[in-house]
Amino acid sequence: MTNLSRRRAMTLGAALGLVGLTNVPQAWSWSSSGSIAATDTVTDPFQVWDPAADDVATRLLADGSVPAVNTAWESWVNNADALPSGMPAYLTSYLTQVNKLPSWADPALLAASETLYVRLSSYLFVSESLGSGILSTVIPREARAVYWSAGGADMKARAAKTFTFGYDLHNGNAWKNNGHFVVTANKTRLVHAAVRNLLPTSAHFSATADQPKPISNGDILRTFHSVATVAHNNMKKWGIPLSAAEQAADLHAWQVALSLLGVQEQFIPASWSAAQTQASQMLWPVVAPTTEGIDLAKTLLGYVEDPVAGLDTGFVSEFTRYLIGDQYADWLHLPHDLVSRALIQTAWPLYVAFREGLSPIVPDGFYLFDQTLRGIAMLFLNNGTSPTQTPITLPTANRPGA
Repeated sequence: MTNLSRRRAMTLGAALGLVGLTNVPQAWSWSSSGSIAATDTVTDPFQVWDPAADDVATRLLADGSVPAVNTAWESWVNNADALPSGMPAYLTSYLTQVNKLPSWADPALLAASETLYVRLSSYLFVSESLGSGILSTVIPREARAVYWSAGGADMKARAAKTFTFGYDLHNGNAWKNNGHFVVTANKTRLVHAAVRNLLPTSAHFSATADQPKPISNGDILRTFHSVATVAHNNMKKWGIPLSAAEQAADLHAWQVALSLLGVQEQFIPASWSAAQTQASQMLWPVVAPTTEGIDLAKTLLGYVEDPVAGLDTGFVSEFTRYLIGDQYADWLHLPHDLVSRALIQTAWPLYVAFREGLSPIVPDGFYLFDQTLRGIAMLFLNNGTSPTQTPITLPTANRPGA
C-alpha cells in the first residue's frame, strides 16, 4: 500500500470519527490499561490466537467428526439448550467450559442492550450490511481469509451466516434462555478455529499471507471495529440520540461477544474512547484493495442488486458509497449514480429524523429505504429462503482449488 493510499485511508477513517493518529504505527503500542483487564502491558493481539478452540478443531478435522458434529448442532440453538448428543467427548468437555457468559458479564447491561438493539435495528441493518459488510472487503487479511476459505465459494451462504451472528446479537432475546447468541458465538468460535487449521494448507492463501495462520485476536478485534465501532460512530453521525447508559450497554454486549469468540480480556476495550484509540492503530492504517476483496464486493453487491431482491443497482451502489466513502468504493470499482446519490444525501438524514420523531416530514425516499432494509434482511436471513437464521456449520476444506 503506497504512502498516498495510507494517507487517504487515514483521512477517510478520520471522517468516520475513528482515527486519532497521524502516522502509521510501526509496532503495536495499545496498552491493556485501556482494556477490561485494566492491566498495563503491551501485547500484540496479532500474535495471539485461540489454543483451546484450535486444539479441538484440529482433532475434529483429523478424526473426521465434523459431519456428525454439524448434524448434532442442528438441535442446539437456544442459549438454555443442553449440549447435544452425538459429539466427541472432547468437544463436549470443551463446550462445557466455554458455553457460558464470562463472570464479569452484567445481566442488567445485557438486558439494556436487547432493548437498545430493537430500537436501533433498522440503522444497524444499514450500517452492518452495506456498510461494514462491504468495508470488510478492503481489509486485506479478512478479504483473503474469507475468499480462500470454503465460505468464499458460496458468499450468499457465507454472508447469511455472518448476518445470523449479527441478527442473534441484536435480537430482543439475545441473552435470554430462548435467545441464540451464546450458542451462535460458540459455534462461530469453532468455525474460526477450523479455518485456522485449514487455510495454512491453501497454496493460494499462503502466497499472500503475512501471518502463520489467520483470525488472530487482532483480526477479530479489527472486524469488531469495522462493525461495532463504525456503527457506534454512525449512530452519532446520523443524529440518533443515545444516552450514556445505552452506549454502555452497546459496548458491554460487544465486550461479552468478543470474550465468547476467544478474545483475551487484555485486548477488549473498556470504553468507547479506548476502542477508538485501538481502531486507529489496527484498522484504518491497513485498509487497501486486493484482488480477492474486489471479487467479494462484486459478488456481495450482486446478491443485493439481484432483481429478485427488488433493489436498484444504482441506489445500492450509491448507498454503499455513502456508508464507506468514495475512496474505498473506487477501490472496489463501484459504479456511480448521481440521481441516487442526491436522493440519499438529502433523504437519509430526513429518514432518520422522521423515524426518531425529530421531524414531522416524511422524506421522499422513505419507502425506498424501508424496501432496502427489508430486502437485505430477507436476502441473507437463512440464505434468502425463509425469515429464519442460517445454521452455522464447521467446514472440512478450503475453497475448491485453493
